[in-house]
Amino acid sequence: MAALDFAGYVAAIKEHAIEHHFHVHDERHFIETYSLRQNFEVDLHPEAACGVPLDLHLALEVDPRVILDFDEHIHNLPEDEDPEDRFYLPLFFRWGLPPMTSRPDLLVLATELAGVGGVELPLEVSGTDSNAAMAAGPERRLSIVGEVTLSLSEVFTGGQPLCDVLDRSHDVSDFLLERGDQWGWL
Repeated sequence: MAALDFAGYVAAIKEHAIEHHFHVHDERHFIETYSLRQNFEVDLHPEAACGVPLDLHLALEVDPRVILDFDEHIHNLPEDEDPEDRFYLPLFFRWGLPPMTSRPDLLVLATELAGVGGVELPLEVSGTDSNAAMAAGPERRLSIVGEVTLSLSEVFTGGQPLCDVLDRSHDVSDFLLERGDQWGWL
């Protein structure tokens, strides 16, 4: 029997996100048949962004080798000992925005968002310019990705609350909403 219930953990993340004023819209669970790698995905947005094209996509990537090693470690552990803190999985926060008519300076934006995300939610900012039709001119799309490392030993012992991370992701969403008119996507 597996030491951790990841479907239950993702359900707890969804409930926790609702407590932090997010609306959950969709969830998916993928299993790669060859490697047994799993992805749990949740689509949500802040309550204030209903009807606005701002999406936040959470993705927990589960590596079966890490899980098997953690399960073996748990089963070989004496009953009154806590597991070692050496098993980790990534939890990604990805914001999706529509194309922008006004292009923000990526260096300035990355610097501003670093202050909003803080050390709890380090963010990577990138932009892609594309030309669908030559007469229409280029469109810029932003990609904003945050990654949090989940400690399986903390999840197993009931720790690793995501309050600070969810608060920071809400702050990032609010930051993006405040600049939507300025960037021409609202």
